[in-house]
Amino acid sequence: MTTPAPGLHPQVLATLGLAITAGEYPPGTVLRSDELAERFDVSRTVVREVVRVLESMHLVESRRRVGVIVLPTEAWNMYDPQVIRWRLAGADRPRQLRSLTVLRSAVEPVAAGLAALHATPEQCRELTEEALGMVATSRGRQLEAYLVHDIAFHRVVLNASGNEMFARLGDVVAEVLTGRTHHHVMFEDPDPAAVTLHVQVAEAVRERDAERAERLTREIAEGALKELDVLAP
Repeated sequence: MTTPAPGLHPQVLATLGLAITAGEYPPGTVLRSDELAERFDVSRTVVREVVRVLESMHLVESRRRVGVIVLPTEAWNMYDPQVIRWRLAGADRPRQLRSLTVLRSAVEPVAAGLAALHATPEQCRELTEEALGMVATSRGRQLEAYLVHDIAFHRVVLNASGNEMFARLGDVVAEVLTGRTHHHVMFEDPDPAAVTLHVQVAEAVRERDAERAERLTREIAEGALKELDVLAP
């Protein structure tokens, strides 16, 4: 067999990950390494590497004398960014977006309130810069440029909270925002009211107004849920 081309491992991983999360391989399905190697025309070493990554996400489990078993949904690591990405690429996208947005609405307002108490001057400056970047890219169908600032803004809020558990959700939020944009669950230009709210959150954090920062961030989350009612019912 020829040597796998560079990048083939990620390709095989993405194909299998998408298939499993989409339900093409129901829980209990046995995936055999030799069959996977033949299907993808790769070495069994590549298959083993892919399986190890899928095992780390708890999508599959290797069992001696049986093979690779697809695990039930409740076993999956739902916070793994790749699992989120694959699930958002499937037919169940509206439900996934709603579930993840509800998670954000529970976490980010509290994180913003904590950020108003704990943010460093540098983090306050970054928050303001990213909010202004969102304003600058909020018109003219610049959704990709807007996305960069949007992700950065929310990462700063989570990091500035001073809570390491909140900070670890930065990748989760990034995948949600990216999924909304890339799967066209966004208006052609962001809601002006939502953009203004981000600027006001930055102001509240800078002014150490925890109550206002939390309230405004909750309004952002509620607005995102209302958008889903329209764009992904």
